[in-house]
Amino acid sequence: MAYANTSHASGFDASVWFEKSLISLAERIAARRIFRTTLTELQALSNRELADLGMNRANLRSIAWEAANIA
Repeated sequence: MAYANTSHASGFDASVWFEKSLISLAERIAARRIFRTTLTELQALSNRELADLGMNRANLRSIAWEAANIA
């Protein structure tokens, strides 16, 4: 009689891998959304406003990237 063996000798579980992949993808999408929103808001500021905050246009992308990866 044949039966299905659900235990894996290698310890690999496809459903766990798939779930972790989906969570990772969702986290990357959320971080990208934060990055784009932050960058758009910073780019809307005038040079004077940026200077008051101690920023300049050259480093807006890195500031937005930091904000997205901390959140």
